Amino acid sequence: MQRIVVTLFLLFLFNRAFAALPIFNHDVLLQSLDEMMTTKKRFSAPFTVVIDPGHGGKDSGARGINGAKEKDVVLAIAKQLAKKINQTPRMRAILTRKGDYFISLRQRLRIARQYHADLFIAIHADAYFDDQAVGASVYALSQRGATSEAARWLSQRENYSELGALAFDSLPDQSAMLRSVLIDLAQTASIQASIRAGTHVLEALDVITVLHYKKVEQAPFVVLKSPDIPSILVETGFISNPREEKRLSNPVYQIKLTNALWNGINRYVWRHQLLSWRRPQYDQSDGFNFIS
Repeated sequence: MQRIVVTLFLLFLFNRAFAALPIFNHDVLLQSLDEMMTTKKRFSAPFTVVIDPGHGGKDSGARGINGAKEKDVVLAIAKQLAKKINQTPRMRAILTRKGDYFISLRQRLRIARQYHADLFIAIHADAYFDDQAVGASVYALSQRGATSEAARWLSQRENYSELGALAFDSLPDQSAMLRSVLIDLAQTASIQASIRAGTHVLEALDVITVLHYKKVEQAPFVVLKSPDIPSILVETGFISNPREEKRLSNPVYQIKLTNALWNGINRYVWRHQLLSWRRPQYDQSDGFNFIS
């Protein structure tokens, strides 16, 4: 598990840095941590993608003018994506929900931690008062959201044990400052990795649909707030737009979306060498063409 490597790296670096250096170089450590977050998985552990179909149960999410419910559309897409990932060598997918039931936002994060996620992807369908709004988009956590989450972790010491990668209890210096630096570094590296993953997914979506935003946007969504797990939220389209509602409800188009999401994830994993020996595999049925 790459986060175990991060633990050992941080323990070594902080022991040396605080004991020997008069000035702590934040940028150097951040660069090193960012590199460690994209270290190859050389052994038997699969690359784990936790897929989070938004809403569920009493929370229907957005609803189209013709009755399509966001919770149903995104669950269908998520199930297909999980199946496709689980058919890919050395990768596995975990669904936060497999049926129509409610899960809190924080519980979705706990599931990602429970299964040691290497990537968390939340799937949603957008809505807007203007029914002409159209297109897919991808989000990563904003710095404002990261700052508020860091404060939350710092204020609740029982949370430290959940951050296994950061090994707070093993650190010789238990000061709030050091804990704050560690959380900040992990969150910043995670956001950078999230933007990379989101960019690859956005490029794949661009092949099959219109993009609402041409680059990865950032927002303080709760489900993106795991400090050490790269996380993205995908808005598959505007269910409030009658034309997109029809497309999103179409099983054939759902397969196209699934293939695009899988292509983006696969490209992220291969391009950043998160698995040591697997060559990229792309579903080119929708015209996606990988260029190394």
